[in-house]
Amino acid sequence: MLRRDFLRIGLAASAATAFPFSRSLADDKAVKVLYFSNSAGFEHEPVKIVKDGLSVSDIALQKLGAAHNIEVVCTKDGKIFDGDLTQFRCFAFYTSGDLLKGPNAMSAEGKKRFLAAIDDGIGFLGFHAATDTWRTNSPPYENPKEVDPYIAMIGGEFISHGPQQEAVMKVTQPAQIPWLKDKGESFKYFDEWYAHKSFNKDMHVILTQETEGMNGKDYNRPPFPATWARMQKKGRVLYTSMGHRNEFFQDDNMMKLVRDCFGWVLGEYDMDVTPNIDKVTPGASILQR
Repeated sequence: MLRRDFLRIGLAASAATAFPFSRSLADDKAVKVLYFSNSAGFEHEPVKIVKDGLSVSDIALQKLGAAHNIEVVCTKDGKIFDGDLTQFRCFAFYTSGDLLKGPNAMSAEGKKRFLAAIDDGIGFLGFHAATDTWRTNSPPYENPKEVDPYIAMIGGEFISHGPQQEAVMKVTQPAQIPWLKDKGESFKYFDEWYAHKSFNKDMHVILTQETEGMNGKDYNRPPFPATWARMQKKGRVLYTSMGHRNEFFQDDNMMKLVRDCFGWVLGEYDMDVTPNIDKVTPGASILQR
């Protein structure tokens, strides 16, 4: 078992700062989030161990948890999914590859239990490479007829990416995530931007990847979803393609966005997630022009 496995971080009620919602997470006695960062494929910088058994993203979520009375359980060990999952209100993934393989692999039964737990109402928040997990074995620029149940749950899968660059994120109006409400029609951010496919048709697009003027053949396509939300039966699911760089997790402003994403997934405020993919990104299924 890894040194950092099952590391509990963030129970600092005295430092709790309320979410800008009707009630604070600090009102709950035992809010627990499982942060899973196993890399069975490419390991991104934010999940590499840097200090005291923690990664940059672990440290950021520790700080976030301390501010909102959340106990964050950090692990790369897939065996945790064979245990009691009802203790968690949310799973957060920054993962890659086939998580059933490798020294820290989930069991096949653990994967089933994880997906069933979301169906039953545990929330899910995916960062960046979470869509580079259990990808479909199909040609990159073809939309497959069938996808892994995990891909169906998260709502889309990674194809490729171009060079890191500043890009425009168009905000779906009216903006419902609190952090977005003062951003107007769009904002710019520097990151590594994923091109996606296999979009679930019942998703609610929150941010659109504006492709005009972007550098790289990966973006030679109409605008497509970059951050979205959907319901997986009783579970709230939200994914953002942002977070490739350490700087994302070290930026207090961007961590306010993460805070608000957790807020919705944890049920601290409501959001209309009526499917809108065909309305706001009608060309999302066109993978190359």
